[in-house]
Amino acid sequence: MSTSLHDTMVRGFASDNYSGVHPEIIEALIAANGGHQIAYGEDEYTERLGHVILSHFGPATEAFPVFNGTGANVTALQSLLPRWGAVVCADTAHIHVDENGAPERTGGMKLLTVPTSDGKLTPELIDREAWGWGDEHRAQPLAVSLTQSTELGTLYTIKELKAITSHAHELGMKVHMDGARLSNAAAALDAPLRAFTRDAGIDILSMGGTKNGMMYGEAIVVLDPEAATGLKYLRKMNMQLGSKMRFISAQLIALYEGDLWQRSASHANAMAQRLRTAVEDIDGLEITQPTESNAVFAKLPAAAADRVREDFRFYDWDEATGEVRWMCGFDTTEDDIDRFAAAIRAEVAAG
Repeated sequence: MSTSLHDTMVRGFASDNYSGVHPEIIEALIAANGGHQIAYGEDEYTERLGHVILSHFGPATEAFPVFNGTGANVTALQSLLPRWGAVVCADTAHIHVDENGAPERTGGMKLLTVPTSDGKLTPELIDREAWGWGDEHRAQPLAVSLTQSTELGTLYTIKELKAITSHAHELGMKVHMDGARLSNAAAALDAPLRAFTRDAGIDILSMGGTKNGMMYGEAIVVLDPEAATGLKYLRKMNMQLGSKMRFISAQLIALYEGDLWQRSASHANAMAQRLRTAVEDIDGLEITQPTESNAVFAKLPAAAADRVREDFRFYDWDEATGEVRWMCGFDTTEDDIDRFAAAIRAEVAAG
């Protein structure tokens, strides 16, 4: 009988990646484990996943399961671009800040970043870098990458997304969405997944799973088959083709076939709202971003933050300004929030 190597009672607010696996997904993995299935995606689970994707996003859409979010983003963007293509994105985008140069080094694409205070692009912000077509001295801006919900926990409205995609398409650019926290956005918008992806003009989607209760795995979802080419080959080239793909697909089925994705994300969002409400009146603490999904951003004295971190792990977002990020997940409890908020209140007061 195996024993746990960690204290299972320890909780933190550093990342929704810190959580374990949702029990319903563990059950799905166990159910998928018996017998033999054809490798590399020719299994019954991956076929079933295709039907689940169609139910959410409509006809002619296709899913390509991959191992992780960086792989999904890089491979998806590669499928949109020629070798000379560039991607316009926010300067806070995960592809720019947290993927260690993978888009440039592995994907071979130039990132054209735009400063934005709330993590969101607009047509006007895109135009800052959407120029120079036909100039051989400049990487050609041929795609836009959006994050929903953003790295700052903010949300694009459906109207905002339609304005961006319409503008980008008029310029001859394609649009990718990094949906690592797609479920949190859908829950917050109270909208079907299709409403702010395919119906809003998104061409290709990185559909998240790990941050919402999966063990590992994401999916690239092609929403416009004419926009993306070569994914069958690019996935393998980028080392994202799982031989035992049924175990990624089985998790995605468990998450998205029913309402588990929505239940888990709604809970995480609600816990973030509870945390904001519990701390926003503390003297010496400032909430810095709208709390629109499962993240709370705040500024507090560094010494107080460090003392709180002795019991609850979380990350600095901007050390220079004292801004921190607190993330909630599917398994965050009200008691977790209340104890964390009490610790913050006590340490800020003590400081």
